[in-house]
Amino acid sequence: MNKGNVKALLPIGVFLVLYLGLGFLFEYGLKIPMGFYSIPIVVIFLIALFVACCQNRALPLDEKLVLMGRGVGDKNIIIMVLIFLTAGLFVGVVGRSSADSVAYFLLSIIPPQFAVAVLFVVSCFVSLAMGTSVGTITLITPIALSVAGASGFSPAMCVAAVLGGGMFGDNLSFISDTTIAACNGQGCPMKDKFRVNFAIALPAALVTLGLLLICSAGQAGVQAVTEDYSLIQIIPYLLVLVGGILGFNVFLVLVVGIVSGSFIMLATGATAPTALLSSMGSGAAGMYETAMVAILVSAMGALIQAYGGFDALLYGVKKIFRGKKGGQLGMGLLVGAMDIATANNTVAIVMANPIAKEMARDYGIAPRKAASLLDTFSCVFQGVLPYGAQMLVALSAATELGFSLTAFQIIPFLFYPFLLLVSSLLFIFVFPERKVDRL
Repeated sequence: MNKGNVKALLPIGVFLVLYLGLGFLFEYGLKIPMGFYSIPIVVIFLIALFVACCQNRALPLDEKLVLMGRGVGDKNIIIMVLIFLTAGLFVGVVGRSSADSVAYFLLSIIPPQFAVAVLFVVSCFVSLAMGTSVGTITLITPIALSVAGASGFSPAMCVAAVLGGGMFGDNLSFISDTTIAACNGQGCPMKDKFRVNFAIALPAALVTLGLLLICSAGQAGVQAVTEDYSLIQIIPYLLVLVGGILGFNVFLVLVVGIVSGSFIMLATGATAPTALLSSMGSGAAGMYETAMVAILVSAMGALIQAYGGFDALLYGVKKIFRGKKGGQLGMGLLVGAMDIATANNTVAIVMANPIAKEMARDYGIAPRKAASLLDTFSCVFQGVLPYGAQMLVALSAATELGFSLTAFQIIPFLFYPFLLLVSSLLFIFVFPERKVDRL
């Protein structure tokens, strides 16, 4: 077994030290709100890439540039970046008003005493359609706090329901950047990953729903949350969701969503033609950082691999985790560790992708299962991080609306991420592997 070269992993270490060190300094030392997200992650990755370029001096710089070019020019990286940009266009076209309509429509047809459970279901649906947990949490958290204020439900429980639902869609949505990154990194169709992932996520979601109903039972004086909504603005989300589940090409699905969303927004007067183009540009620009991270990580990964870094990681993992089941757990913990370090589940997946692909090959793990493991475990860890964007956005919204909440008040009610971890472990170690998940 090739022991590889541990020194080749230095760029990853540099990235983690700089990102974590500055993050904790900004967040807890200087008390900067959302300090972790004040750090330009692209700059940190550029520094790490420079360190990678300075290593392996036996290799001329021109050859290193060739290696980086091959890494960036990989078909999966190109597809990933294009999908990121197209997904950004879709989100820019439909805008917040369409997502508002999805949320308020679902809240309007459910009895108010089930409001907390409805918040979870609404967040699941919206995040599944939008493909973003942060966007969903930004949208639904004010509604959740309104429900808490009107009904007497615990604000922490209401916000936790939204956080859990947001992570459900982040994990499963066809236009989520985590799904795009995991599927393209492992070379599997999104519909195949969805089928494996859905079997793991659905039981966790159903048990979460039951626990929320139990915890909110017996509350009196609950009032309905009523706001105006437009049913026609829900159509683009439904088209994207149905098209993705049916297995249509992701570009085709997104184009249908963009075209239908543009027509509806213009026909209903929700936006002007010039504003629509501006929204498209803003949506695509919103994916800039994610796309650049994918490019920089692929370039850095190519240099690390050539210098024996991935071989060293694989050697270490194989010494600790034995057999196919152990390999699956090792893969999950790998991306979880990356997520703890970066507080970004998409970045964690992108960083873990090349190593996970080697692990999948060596342990005999099907690409669809590998993609599912990467996405699921990254969402488990991201869903409970006190300094993750999801938690920080929710806490920020609560503060603006006059609620005093801390992450540690919310975490005990985060049933979904913890149950998703339990479900994942059961599918690795207890339930027999299905034939479709074998190589």
